[in-house]
Amino acid sequence: MPTFEKKVHGYLTHLYGPRADEVLRRLGQHLDHFRSLSASALTDAPTHCGSAPTWSEKDQWLICYGDSIIDTDSPPLAVLNDFLQTRLGDRISGVHVLPFFPWSSDDGFSVIHYREVNPELGDWQHIQTLAQHYDVMADLVLNHVSRESLWFVDYLSGSLPGRDYFIEVDPETDISHVTRPRSSPLLVPVATRRGTRHLWATFSEDQLDLNFENPDVLLEFVGILLFYLQQGTRIIRLDAVAFLWKRLGTSCIHLPQTHTVVRLLRAVVDEIAPGTLLVTETNVPHEENISYFGLERLPEGPPDEAHMVYQFALPPLLLHTLTRGESETLQAWLSSLPVLPYQCTYLNFTASHDGIGVRPLEGLLPNHERDALLELMHRFGGFVSMRSNPDGSDTPYEINITWFEAMRGTHRGPDPWQVARFLCSQAIMLSLQGIPALYIHTLTSTLNDVEGVERSGRLRSINRRRWQSSELDLLLDNTTNPTHYIFQALCRLLEQRQQEPCFHPSAAQRVLTSPPELLAIERGPLHSGRRLLALYNVTDKPLCLSDMGEAVAQSLEQHNWQAIEPESAHLEDTLSPYAARWLIAFT
Repeated sequence: MPTFEKKVHGYLTHLYGPRADEVLRRLGQHLDHFRSLSASALTDAPTHCGSAPTWSEKDQWLICYGDSIIDTDSPPLAVLNDFLQTRLGDRISGVHVLPFFPWSSDDGFSVIHYREVNPELGDWQHIQTLAQHYDVMADLVLNHVSRESLWFVDYLSGSLPGRDYFIEVDPETDISHVTRPRSSPLLVPVATRRGTRHLWATFSEDQLDLNFENPDVLLEFVGILLFYLQQGTRIIRLDAVAFLWKRLGTSCIHLPQTHTVVRLLRAVVDEIAPGTLLVTETNVPHEENISYFGLERLPEGPPDEAHMVYQFALPPLLLHTLTRGESETLQAWLSSLPVLPYQCTYLNFTASHDGIGVRPLEGLLPNHERDALLELMHRFGGFVSMRSNPDGSDTPYEINITWFEAMRGTHRGPDPWQVARFLCSQAIMLSLQGIPALYIHTLTSTLNDVEGVERSGRLRSINRRRWQSSELDLLLDNTTNPTHYIFQALCRLLEQRQQEPCFHPSAAQRVLTSPPELLAIERGPLHSGRRLLALYNVTDKPLCLSDMGEAVAQSLEQHNWQAIEPESAHLEDTLSPYAARWLIAFT
């Protein structure tokens, strides 16, 4: 039996026991169909040879909705492509277009039709056009589906295939062990021809969880994944994958079967479309998050789960660092990160379409400091979303605020350093080991959309504004406008990062011990001897080189460092408030 089939058979045996042979045969049919596509059908799709990830320092991504920018004269996906081509060009290499399918709620994450593009955004040709210029990331929303989907219609009528796609639970069942990301009821009553049934709904009553204990569901999503690859997408984001497999009496999060499904999907993309990247989205405490690399199996072979995981701890730790003016907690966390094999890397970000997760702070920040951060974000116009605990209480789940507004001040309140603090946060994120992704509302320094919250009734709408193309153009072209200045500054940072080989995602990273006012990160050295030192003043006070600590002083003495743009071409004796310096040297 070929290695691939043997590996996958083992995964299917874990999931489905004696049915593994049957499921493997049907899976093979999906893969054979993909292989049978004519060369002309895949002509426009980007090709990536080899099983090793293909990434470099030139990889920088944008996160946005298909209609983050709108114009009455063109489909939003065409408007997006025009914005990327004219405003960003090759400063970015990839774009994560958030769910662009027909949907009923949650701004796209309650999918009605997985194989269609929302006609209000455009069509598959628009996605394929994007894929000709950029690596496109598509969401595989595999934990749940909309109540308006045909699968749910099948369930209500008792028809195949959807009849067995959902999870029925007796409402008297003890579900207190289940980990919740929301405060809404876990079980949703549904009227069917067989009477009222209660269905599992992790996120909302409109997002009904799918039953992966039924192999038909798994095979359905393998087919969907392959279809996305046919359309030219290169990066697949496994949305909310941590909750995929349910087993009553457990927490129903990170179950072994969930990890096996991720391993199976990884094996499929490595076999059928080498170079495809699989990204897991798990907004959970840090150690749980990085478990989706599969690093514990390293002695037996290379990692076999996600190629990339989101650095969910980074945004709240950066908030804490820059609003408290001390980097000790961030230094300790960065120093604790495991050395990754070359097949794995992090997806670094500061903001996304969701809020700023609070759960990743568990074990990293004391509750009283977390609560002080939440109160500060409330003072800056933000909100806090809650989640339910087994005892019926609620605890904070995420902060809802735009990143620019979150940088409004420190624990002492608003101050004049918002722009400098904001740019410092982005420079830190861009310099860390991994691939950076900027949310479009970070790129445009968007303010809190309170009216959007009032219209939708959802706290996350505060950071999901839709720009009118003409309005955004005016802001970006007006040289006296802060949006113009910030956008240009971020573009310069992106350009500098792409030109610096020490920012390769796999280049070594070391945190230098320094006073809390400073964050010092060394990248490299590379085989050429090139190394980079990134220095960040995380306070609103000037910081002298003589006060940067023994480790930094020693590094400065050992190497002939030269500063690179964007801020200064000279190694100055003082770092101004929230200044960033990227220094290079050869050994």
